[in-house]
Amino acid sequence: MTYQQTLDYLYSQLPMFQRVGEAGYKPGLGRTEALAAAMGNPERQLRCVHVAGTNGKGSSSNLLAAVLQAAGYKVGLYTSPHLKEFTERIKINGQDLTPEYLVAWVARWQPLFAELQPSFFEMCVALAFAYFAEEQVDVAVVEVGLGGRLDSTNIITPLVSLITNISYDHQNLLGNTLPLIAGEKAGIIKPGVPAIISQTQPEVQAVFEQKAAAEQAPLLFADQHYLAELAAPTAPDDDTQLLTITRPDGQLLLSELELGLVGDYQRLNLPGVLAVVDELRRQGFTIPEAAVREGLREVRRLTGFLGRWTILGRQPLVICDTGHNEAGIRFIVGQLARLPMQRLHFVLGVVNDKDVSKMLSLLPLHATYYFCQATIPRALPAAELAERAAAVGLQGTVWGPVPAAVDAARAAAAPDDVVFIGGSTFVVAEVDF
Repeated sequence: MTYQQTLDYLYSQLPMFQRVGEAGYKPGLGRTEALAAAMGNPERQLRCVHVAGTNGKGSSSNLLAAVLQAAGYKVGLYTSPHLKEFTERIKINGQDLTPEYLVAWVARWQPLFAELQPSFFEMCVALAFAYFAEEQVDVAVVEVGLGGRLDSTNIITPLVSLITNISYDHQNLLGNTLPLIAGEKAGIIKPGVPAIISQTQPEVQAVFEQKAAAEQAPLLFADQHYLAELAAPTAPDDDTQLLTITRPDGQLLLSELELGLVGDYQRLNLPGVLAVVDELRRQGFTIPEAAVREGLREVRRLTGFLGRWTILGRQPLVICDTGHNEAGIRFIVGQLARLPMQRLHFVLGVVNDKDVSKMLSLLPLHATYYFCQATIPRALPAAELAERAAAVGLQGTVWGPVPAAVDAARAAAAPDDVVFIGGSTFVVAEVDF
């Protein structure tokens, strides 16, 4: 098969949660374990960092990979979903999986897929582990796909587990309370393996404490040891932010730390990232301060990370962000509120299995909306989104395809306006970077 035929096979033969939602979700580790066993258990050859959470796990994974790369290690990075190209999911030192490897790997294991009927995601996980093992990476940063306990990535025994923010998302699959959701994320905590929680949240703190105690795993709440605060004001069109890292008692750890991701929420992710770095140092990794600084400053260049408060243009200021649940939207709205502007033009699309009403109720009433839908089956039709938005007082126009909505917003915006594009990862995926 050609590369395109291989992708068509993957997308058509195997259920894909990214495209179809719940019907493509097959919880449980049995099929992933069977795939891995047939391939010689490549995951057992890897040293891994495992990253779960509702918001922040993608950013944290990329930041960790960038720091480890800057320290001179050969780093595998597995994340999902992809924005532009399937091969983005699996990287080594910022370079995507090669199409040639993908074609050969699928051809080799097609009979096994026919026998086991794995989900799309289970196949992706097996592919990542096989590729990283064959390429003999020094360390692999592995992002959970959904949840944790039953996620396909959870067949690994990592060096350290990191869990970021817990908030409402995928309640139909993970539970409809924060403790239930946290319980699924806590499923990546392994016997004796250090576990780091980025953010202390009183509603779920006990969930992690109980799981860590049961597994006899050392537990650290990172924000109780590392504080990240702005060291200088951030201009609206800055693509970095300058931070000071201290201990809660005021002890200075890092001054004038430049972070190459500018969303406010990155300051919640950073304590977890720094705690993992320190844990890896305790386990024998050589990660000098210079590597930490370079990795955090150059994360976009080192890993190719896209879509988190990414500035696409100036005059008007055009920004996109993949935040797509309650907590993510709250941060976006707060950050937009601080930008100087005459008018806000908001290109909005969502998927149909989110709590759309909750999301819409958080959005600013004064903005002009451009309703769109991504080209995936899960996308909520733009006309239906507009109806539901009007019910909570949001006004705008239905555009349908994402590019048409983006073009319309940019054309209508004056130089001192702001255009924001978001509501779904899949809307951002259709933007030209």
